[in-house]
Amino acid sequence: MDGTVLVADDDRTIRTVLTQALTRAGCRVHATGSLVTLKRWVEEGRGDLVISDVVMPDGNGLDALPEIAAMRPGLPVIVISAQNTIMTAIQATEREAFDYLPKPFDLPDLMHRAAVALDRPRRVPDRAPAPADASADLPLVGRSPAMQALYRLVAQVMNADMPVLITGESGTGKSLIARAIHDFSDRRERVFTVATADDLAPAEGAARLLARAGQGTLVLDGIGDLDTGAQARLTRMLDGLNGTGPRVIATAPPDLARRVGPEGFRDDLFYRLSGVVIPVPALRERLEDIPLLAEHFLARATRDRMPARVLSPEAADCLCAYPWPGNLRQLEHIMQRLVLTGSEPAIGKVEVETALGAPGGGAPVAAVADETLSASVAHHLARYFALHGGSLPPPGLYQRILHEVEVPLIEIALDATGGNQLRAAELLGLNRNTLRKKITEREIEVTRRRKLM
Repeated sequence: MDGTVLVADDDRTIRTVLTQALTRAGCRVHATGSLVTLKRWVEEGRGDLVISDVVMPDGNGLDALPEIAAMRPGLPVIVISAQNTIMTAIQATEREAFDYLPKPFDLPDLMHRAAVALDRPRRVPDRAPAPADASADLPLVGRSPAMQALYRLVAQVMNADMPVLITGESGTGKSLIARAIHDFSDRRERVFTVATADDLAPAEGAARLLARAGQGTLVLDGIGDLDTGAQARLTRMLDGLNGTGPRVIATAPPDLARRVGPEGFRDDLFYRLSGVVIPVPALRERLEDIPLLAEHFLARATRDRMPARVLSPEAADCLCAYPWPGNLRQLEHIMQRLVLTGSEPAIGKVEVETALGAPGGGAPVAAVADETLSASVAHHLARYFALHGGSLPPPGLYQRILHEVEVPLIEIALDATGGNQLRAAELLGLNRNTLRKKITEREIEVTRRRKLM
């Protein structure tokens, strides 16, 4: 490895480690804890590569990227950051960083990326910046290696003109990834359309979808549930797309590739949809992220004017020891329940064990088997009011209770009808479009299966 590397980090230990490693690799190194000094070195023409932290005492490394690019076009910059969010990865990509690594980083990996940067620097095309608050309510949270890899992949493909296939188990947040790709892309001001197997069932379904999606983003939700006829129509639709059509994103279970074959999923359709494959990890594969996710859901509940609660260390350990078969959605429901039913500011281990011990991690089964739904709700509400002592619960109780009832009601109706939204709408007595809207708003994942009740 040959070249001069400028290292900027306010952590003396990191500066020392990088200086020693790069020097042993044959590089010349200038290290500083000041962003102002780094920019002066760049302006003076020093350096063939920059490795910079984001949060510095005298500025923000991401904000400095456009200045560095203006002073030295083509100078590669590797961003390292402890912030570890999807916005950090996306902003680093948008602002022409050569690469992005989360802290704590793997030193051999960073050295490899530095060697690549010194060998063949490149620039990323200019893009309109993503809105700063676009990810404020997305539970795309985590510092695990699996989530960092996902952040980097989303940042790389968000403006690529090729289809994306998002795979993962039910409840992992595939629809959130699709929404994030759209919201951070150049198409974010255009239409975001979600289509299910029911939308492709009619002969004219594909044409209608294209008309609805325009030049925006078309998400094909649950493509693994498409029958052979719908697969054929979708294949023809994709063949007819041109540069003015929508960006296509599909979601599917993790085993879709194994189901490709004459008796399963069409191979030509699979290859058309899998331009880039984004695997979403199950929650049990990133247990270290659970405390951050729990804090995210608790903070969101507080913003929604629910009681403010915090997670005790013992409760966090209990959550991390659970296998989470329902993934992200199950964790979200558990945290909502703990917020609504607790009486103390801190959520304790016993509360979590009780919530997780119920069937499916859901609400405890009523002690009286033949108790009516109305009586069960009355008991729940009476206990909820009693937990607040002589005070009233926070305002907005009506919508909170409706939300608590509506989500499981829709999920159970969809499960009972095999994921058929038309039959579920009839069962619930709702207009099909109303049900589709609620599924999207509540981020309810629909899984189709052949056997219906």
